[in-house]
Amino acid sequence: MSKIVIRPATADRWDDVALLFGPRGACGGCWCMAWRRSPKAWKAGKGDSNRRALRALIASGAPVGVIAYDGDRAAGWCSVSPRATFDHLARSRVLRPLDDREVWSVSCLFVAKSHRRRGVSVALLRGAVDFARRRGASMIEGYPVVPRAALPDVFAWTGTLAAFEAAGFTIAGRHSPSRPIVRLDVSPRSRRDGRTR
Repeated sequence: MSKIVIRPATADRWDDVALLFGPRGACGGCWCMAWRRSPKAWKAGKGDSNRRALRALIASGAPVGVIAYDGDRAAGWCSVSPRATFDHLARSRVLRPLDDREVWSVSCLFVAKSHRRRGVSVALLRGAVDFARRRGASMIEGYPVVPRAALPDVFAWTGTLAAFEAAGFTIAGRHSPSRPIVRLDVSPRSRRDGRTR
């Protein structure tokens, strides 16, 4: 594996995202729209409708996520956007806001099978932090899963606590034992105080 490079998801990189996600749209026709659409719309859109929705979102120029590249090949994806853009989070009791602070949310990570357990998730998270900070974010939040037993990779799509911690996040609170909410403060004050990586 060559050095992993993180790039923003942009319209000219759509083919890379489509190739990475493959015909199943990463998992079960999701196309990273599970948290961006209402449950009803997401379920009805599994497959091509979700694919078109993600492509349109990226083409709009809105901040959607970052892509990990190993050479010319897309090896991973991380969804990161302002929390307010995620319909699922607005409805969730377990992941309801900790406070009134405006945050950006990391909602999904997907790494190609060939690149799993090689540090790509941590690189994606660091890249997502930089991407969000450059677009005005002062706080980035994630929702890792803490499994009670062995968990297949595909079910850890919100990321693992270990990966978030390696990228500098800490647990800020939780409304469920298995779903901590982690945060990384990237505000100018925190950077001056040396509290970010």
